[in-house]
Amino acid sequence: MLSILFAGLLVPRLSSKTLQTAVGVVGCVITPHNVYLYSALVHTRKIDPNKKGRVQEALNYYTIESAIAVFVSFIINLLVTTVFAKGFYSTKQSSSIGLVNAGQYLQGRYGKGYFPILYIWGIGLLAAGTSSTITGTYAGQFIMEGFLNLRMRKWMRSLITRSCAILPTIIVAIVFNRSEASIDVLSEWLNVLQGMQIPFVLIPLLTLVSNELLMGVFKIGTAMKGTMWTVATLVVLINGYVLLNFFVSEVNGLLFGFVLCLGTSAYVAFIIYLITRGRGQPYTWFSHIPAHDLRD
Repeated sequence: MLSILFAGLLVPRLSSKTLQTAVGVVGCVITPHNVYLYSALVHTRKIDPNKKGRVQEALNYYTIESAIAVFVSFIINLLVTTVFAKGFYSTKQSSSIGLVNAGQYLQGRYGKGYFPILYIWGIGLLAAGTSSTITGTYAGQFIMEGFLNLRMRKWMRSLITRSCAILPTIIVAIVFNRSEASIDVLSEWLNVLQGMQIPFVLIPLLTLVSNELLMGVFKIGTAMKGTMWTVATLVVLINGYVLLNFFVSEVNGLLFGFVLCLGTSAYVAFIIYLITRGRGQPYTWFSHIPAHDLRD
């Protein structure tokens, strides 16, 4: 079992039907809005930017904190996927399992005797929802402070950010509360959308950390830069394939196809803009940032 698991991690075998789910898994593990949260960690410690040793020490700790968070999330998703694959792959129940009834299926498959699988699953869902809400709220607050330069009382800031998050959630929940299947479809596509938003944070982040004027001696090296741009390119290509596959399989009406084409064109155009803007005019993005001279 472990050999199959590691082989699948190293050389994944995906069909067109499972690629959408795989993109969703990437989206729910990385959660692009949390990239802003990881970046905001630099505000948690007061560091003199002119002391290179202290800056390097802080960077090491930031890397450890972020890596632990992503690794734990990856392991949890890996274990959940493995348990369901082991118990229900190629069975009659596999097509009818969703968030609503997954606990009952797990209890029937693994919860023999008094082992409370159903309650463990429920606690896991509650913890996942709570952590997602907390990180989303914090990320929204940091984004408001950074992009909009808003300074207000904490209760007012929390009220605004949580209202912006809760109100659309309530509307979507009411609209999609028609059946259990629609809720599962919504959940999957929300994860896919998170995966498709990764280039919007990854490309600017790579541009920032590659900028010598801003980062000085702490800019990423050539090997790391090439690796990360390769990953970003793969993410963009996979997202493009998912869009194309969705267009071919789901688009029937002319109006819906036109709207989807507009959305796809805007998505591609914005990614091209981020790449060309970052490479062609690398310093205009940072003109308002007080850069510290960390160079030798």
